[in-house]
Amino acid sequence: MNKQPLHITNGSVLTDILNELKIEGDFLTWQAMLCEGPTIENVFSEEFLKLRRAYFKDFYNVEVDNELIHNELDKLDYPERYSEIVLWFEYDLFCHINMVAVISLIKQKKIDLPIYLVSSGREKGSKNLIGLGELNSEQLVQHYKSKVLLNADDLDMARNVWSIYCGVDHNLLKPLIVKSSSFDYLSNCLKAHLERFPDSVTGLNDLERNILEILNKHKVTSKNHLLGYILNYQGYFGYGDFQLKRIIDELSVFYTVKEDHLELNRKGLLALQDQHNFAEEIENGMTYGGVKKAAFYFSKSANKLIKSVHYDD
Repeated sequence: MNKQPLHITNGSVLTDILNELKIEGDFLTWQAMLCEGPTIENVFSEEFLKLRRAYFKDFYNVEVDNELIHNELDKLDYPERYSEIVLWFEYDLFCHINMVAVISLIKQKKIDLPIYLVSSGREKGSKNLIGLGELNSEQLVQHYKSKVLLNADDLDMARNVWSIYCGVDHNLLKPLIVKSSSFDYLSNCLKAHLERFPDSVTGLNDLERNILEILNKHKVTSKNHLLGYILNYQGYFGYGDFQLKRIIDELSVFYTVKEDHLELNRKGLLALQDQHNFAEEIENGMTYGGVKKAAFYFSKSANKLIKSVHYDD
């Protein structure tokens, strides 16, 4: 039997595009969002799935389809069918947390195949970061031809990131920010992750503050209008509609919905003026991997996470 590549994609949209392009190989669509909620190192173990089910039920009132997940992951149980594994993941934090989990799962299963990475982000002729699904057919094919073989150090680094993410000390990610690797955007993503923790002065994280800045600088006519702004100006977070709509609702304490626009209220203005710490008012119990968001502040002056004296686990 002729062996073929196994492509692991970041979603069904990209899988469909690659199938239309008749890219040779089998496809495993990664149906997970691991950049929010609790995780443990043993990817897709029973305990892992239990944690994920509870998280999606609590935060989004969604039931996780474990059968769909298992149907896709079953392909990893037959590595003898494949010549190599090709990862298709983008420049953002959403994709990178999934990617390091995928690599950890491959190693967890003791699969010994070459692993390649196809990524996107900075593209010639564009000022904005570009996702794989936004590339045209010619660009996608070229990216595939230029895929990067991940070496042993790259794979160890990915597993280390996943292990730290699932642990309790995310400051351990800091040395990895300056470590060179084949992951062109990992450094940016790790910085973005640390900045997801509340700022030590305002209690807002980087994304939350940016949302208030958008409301302050632009006439935003509705929550959907605001969603459009954030999707285009969220930098390396890579959040989808699903997550951003929840965040917009959680920030409603800072704005008033008028007849034809959203307007920052007094609390919103105080937050942007660094006049008050609002961490406790918008605390929602969110966990990032192995750490509660409320357990740490991000200090810009110290450039690290600092344990919150107000957090009671």
